[in-house]
Amino acid sequence: MTDQTPINDARRPVAYLNQAFLNSPDARALRILAEFLEPLAHFRREKVRDTVVFFGSARLRPDSPLGRYYEDARTLAKLLTEWAEQFTNSTYRFVVCSGGGPGIMEAANRGASEANGKTVGLNIGLPFEQFPNPYITPELSFEFHYFFMRKFWFAYLSKALVVFPGGFGTMDEMMEILTLTQTQKLAKKITVLLYGSEYWKEVINFDALVKYGMIAPEDLNLFHYADDPQTAFELLKAGLTTYALQPETPETPAISRSRNPQKPAGTS
Repeated sequence: MTDQTPINDARRPVAYLNQAFLNSPDARALRILAEFLEPLAHFRREKVRDTVVFFGSARLRPDSPLGRYYEDARTLAKLLTEWAEQFTNSTYRFVVCSGGGPGIMEAANRGASEANGKTVGLNIGLPFEQFPNPYITPELSFEFHYFFMRKFWFAYLSKALVVFPGGFGTMDEMMEILTLTQTQKLAKKITVLLYGSEYWKEVINFDALVKYGMIAPEDLNLFHYADDPQTAFELLKAGLTTYALQPETPETPAISRSRNPQKPAGTS
């Protein structure tokens, strides 16, 4: 009788352990899905129900010409986190969330951390600038490859958005949320603040967009301006109290529903 013991080295790895396959174009759908499921598991485990997102430049440091915005973001995040603590029961509400990097993102995570709150960082791998800051709650620090999956988590958990001065990335993220709000694609009301009216009114001429018929006059009501942390905090508090205290869904995290034009009540 011959020895029929299989040669283990000749066996292929199972598909989910096959790194060559997982890194291939054929497995792109799996990698995209992973950037949905892995954060979802962490948000559930950490009981994060919803967020308030801070956008702003990675280049805005405390000692830069616009350095006051760093301290303002830090102060505002701290005020918001201290206020939101009263709603903590079985879940955490209005958790400060940033893009996870330096600059304004660091300031927001830092302020929330100084208030002893959980704080989220949705980092993305870039050739420069973007490295996780040290103030993110470790269990809520994420690394994304796909911009659109990062944007999903920004948009679908947020109950409010604060946009500090920034460049292409900040404006891209801001316009994404404004478009979702304008089109009512999301079945929720998002409070949007543009922090630093002088900067934003110079950089983006919203009145010209109205003048040339590119947006409607009422679209200017989709956002508010704020120029100091206390004013911004009061606007956030009013918006969150009016529109977000009662969660639209019982699940945690409270992923917003998207409106389906064929089903007016909306669908997930």
